[in-house]
Amino acid sequence: MAPGPSPAAALRQRLADARPLLLPGCADALTARIAVDVGFEAIYATGAGISNALLGMPDVGLVTMTEMVEQVGRICDAVEVPVIADMDTGYGNAVNARRAVRALEAAGVAGVQIEDQVFPKRCGHFAGKDVVPAAEMRTKLLAVLDARREADTVVIARTDAIAVEGAERAIERANLYAELGADLVFVEAPPTRELLAELPRRIDAPLLANMVEGGVTPIQSLEELGAMGYRVVLYANTALRAGMLGIQSALATLRAQGSSLSLSDRLVSWDERQRLVGKAAIDELEARYADRDPE
Repeated sequence: MAPGPSPAAALRQRLADARPLLLPGCADALTARIAVDVGFEAIYATGAGISNALLGMPDVGLVTMTEMVEQVGRICDAVEVPVIADMDTGYGNAVNARRAVRALEAAGVAGVQIEDQVFPKRCGHFAGKDVVPAAEMRTKLLAVLDARREADTVVIARTDAIAVEGAERAIERANLYAELGADLVFVEAPPTRELLAELPRRIDAPLLANMVEGGVTPIQSLEELGAMGYRVVLYANTALRAGMLGIQSALATLRAQGSSLSLSDRLVSWDERQRLVGKAAIDELEARYADRDPE
């Protein structure tokens, strides 16, 4: 049987579809498996979520390139759908960004996202952000584009300039990044629905919209954003935050009651847990190799 398209080529094919792509953020391999199980077509390996889940720390630039590559590799290994990796500011200058792309491609990603914040970066919906000069971001973006070993690897260029330089400068940056060759442009944290709707009309590139519950940008539906002209709609940390609430509630109940008896309707079943982690496939492999005759 002929091999199918690479994850990067598959992602490009999906992005060429007229339907906007709904992209869930996943911080670990289990969340990615669950996302695919419920029908998502691609995964976003969230830098903020990985900082929260892996380090128990906020999204303020603390995750190293090595930590990100290792966690992204686990996510890529767990699912068959394309994975887009958040590479923050590129972990240094243009040469660092070049190395990061190569490492993430080797880990199995179909796409990468790089942003124009000053290092150490902050969550796009935190106060106190700053951005590097557009010329510096230009060098990093060109390095990322040049470094790709697979031409189909999708490159997303993000600007956080709205909060720092205003909407007009953010639009200028977005168009510059598109002209340089970014496949998608991500303008972070537009504060109003009106500006959210204006961006696709003024930026000559496919756009990504980031929906952050409680953040700066008002939440809009996939249909509304698609009608505005957005090609990708990202919910970077919905799964993580839902999981945090579930863990917090379950552990508080366990601490108060001394048992999990009252939690049965709030836990996945034993069998469902094993299905989601693919235990049957492991059992099959064990049986296959055990049945082989010794040499």
